[in-house]
Order: sequence, then structure tokens, then C-alpha cells
Amino acid sequence: MSRASVNGITVGYDDQGQGAPLVLVHGHPFDRSMWAPQVAALAGPRLRVIAPDLRGYGESTVVPGKTPLETFARDVAALLDHLGVGEVVIGGLSMGGQIVMEFHRLFPGRVRGLLLADTFAQAETGEGRKLRAAQADRLLREGMGPYAEEVLPKMVAPYNIEALPDVAAHVLGMMRSAPPEGAAAALRGRAERPDYGDLLPEIAVPALVVAGRDDEFTPVADAEFMRRRIPGATLAVVDGAAHMPNLERPAEFDSALRGLLAAVDRGVVPGV
Repeated sequence: MSRASVNGITVGYDDQGQGAPLVLVHGHPFDRSMWAPQVAALAGPRLRVIAPDLRGYGESTVVPGKTPLETFARDVAALLDHLGVGEVVIGGLSMGGQIVMEFHRLFPGRVRGLLLADTFAQAETGEGRKLRAAQADRLLREGMGPYAEEVLPKMVAPYNIEALPDVAAHVLGMMRSAPPEGAAAALRGRAERPDYGDLLPEIAVPALVVAGRDDEFTPVADAEFMRRRIPGATLAVVDGAAHMPNLERPAEFDSALRGLLAAVDRGVVPGV
């Protein structure tokens, strides 16, 4: 595990392999260990995989209050600056996917390819903002335990909780150990996110959209919305998975991701 001081905080991160950089951004309320299968499978002499803990999560500094997606994206950019990394393929799952879209909005010249997994582009609704605020209050009041137990069957498909107990334990452990102040700050910031729908047609790099077939949080329809709007995007629907296909079905997820990396290496121009 490595640490870096950026933007007034300490960021914990993994940095494995050499060659072209791939950045993986975790979702809420997880940490960088959710990408362990991908780091193990993909990092090597030709691919450098960088997986940071977002502020408020894992081994990074907890900043109470409200953390907008822009702050997360700028933290990722600052870490890359610290590492001397310029252009990257960048991917994220759930909230991480929204951070990736924000990163592209802020730094389009640094993006060589995009992975958007189990996420959605639309702005929050009025009702959704109220729900996220209430959820943030709940986490501060109760801690992470009750919430983690409640949402586990949506994060990991119920049949996989039984069939893949180590995966379920990993996901539950990440959620239980997330700092409530950091998770609440992310919820409040995420509630105010912009609508990225108009950004999607402007993406001019290879893009992969992934969705677990049985994801209740971000159904396949959300993935199809993004695929239709991103020029030349590829959609991979992973059977036998819910919100965490990279952990529930890592072989299928990694195969799709390798396809994206190959398209970037070939210099594919989307829509051509």
C-alpha cells in the first residue's frame, strides 16, 4: 500500500504493473480493495493499474460535511500528477462511474478510454436528493452496520451471497468498515451531481458500459441509455451478477475490460 499527500489530504492507493496506465475508481461505500481481482489479473509488464481510495474511504483522509463529485475527480487528477501520469484509461463502478464522467468533463484531454460500470448519467431527482440526505443522517446516527446488512442483497445478487460467500463477506466488510462521516459526505455531494447526459455524445474515446444483469440499483436500462449516447460505445451485460459484476463474475468483467484496452491500443476512433 502506498500513500500520497494531494489536495490537502492523504490518499491511499495501489499501483501495480508497468506500461499504459489504467485507473479504477471504487463506488460507495467501498474502498479500493473492490478492484483486487482486476489488479491481480491485469497488472503486469504492459499495464499499470492504479486504484485509489477516495477521500472519506479506506486509507484516505476522512473529510466530514459534503464531498462533490468534482472534488473526488480533482483528487484523482492530483494523484496522477503526483505519480507523473498523464493520459489514462479510467473506469469506475456506481458512484465511481459518475466520478469518471466528472473526470472526463474536467480533463477530457487526459482520457484515452472510459469504463462505466453499473452507474447512470442522469442528475438526481428531487425525491432522490431527499433520500440521500436522509441516508446520510442515518449513517451518522447509526453507523454503517445496519445499512450494510440492508443493502447487501442488492449489492451482491442473493444467489451469489449463497454461492460466493467470500465475495459477499468482502462486500459486507467494505461497507461495515467505511467511515460514516466520509460516506455521508459523499452521499450529500452526490445528491447535487450534474446531469451528464449532454456530456455523453462528446466522448470521443473508446468506451465500455457494463451492467450486471440483475442490478437493482442501476438496471440494464441505465446502461443502455449511456451506450446509445456515447459514440461507438460497447455494452457488456454480465449474467449472474447484480451491482458488483467485477467481484461476482470477474472473468466475464475482465474479458470485457480487456476488449476496451485492446480498442485503446489499436487507436480505435469511436463511431468510425
